[in-house]
Amino acid sequence: MELILIRHAIPVRRELETGIADPELSTAGLEQARLLGEYLRTETIDAVYASPMQRARQTATPVAAVQGLDMTIVDGVAEFDRNSNEYVPVEELKATNDPRWRDMLDGKWPLTEESEADFVERVVVSIETIINNHASQRVAVVCHGGVINAYIARTIGLGDQRGFFYPNYTSIHRVAAAKSGERSVVTLNETPHLRGSGLPIGLFQK
Repeated sequence: MELILIRHAIPVRRELETGIADPELSTAGLEQARLLGEYLRTETIDAVYASPMQRARQTATPVAAVQGLDMTIVDGVAEFDRNSNEYVPVEELKATNDPRWRDMLDGKWPLTEESEADFVERVVVSIETIINNHASQRVAVVCHGGVINAYIARTIGLGDQRGFFYPNYTSIHRVAAAKSGERSVVTLNETPHLRGSGLPIGLFQK
């Protein structure tokens, strides 16, 4: 089967004193998601899954719509910061050399209820369950940069990592999953749908 992992589109910045941020997509993010759906229109996708976080669900909506499918929410592919009271796009952190950007570069695990090992295990188990339920099919999972890092790192034998590469907004990452258990990375960071759009793509491309 073919697993398509997709990072969400760019959300708004949200910093709260209390509560869970869980931001929605920005205006640019909604357009990124629309272009993503149009790009995938020519492919037959058998199921669309999404993280419960708002930015992932909104990104998955046009993908599911053009395929004529319902979206299935999977709690296990939520990001490690799911209960954080803030969300700042990493590009903004980098531009201001925010201490949180330095922490990311240093590989520091944020203060969460979940350890890094538990996060990776949750992600891998959840994605492998989806794979096992869709033999010989093509499935899209709209999730997060940390989730994609965790699964791809495990797949290519780098162990439990979450920051070895940077997934762009609405980037597509394809994995071929065999019934035998073999997993092969086919592509990383596909973003042709954003080329020439004038929309932000990621840390290093505009």
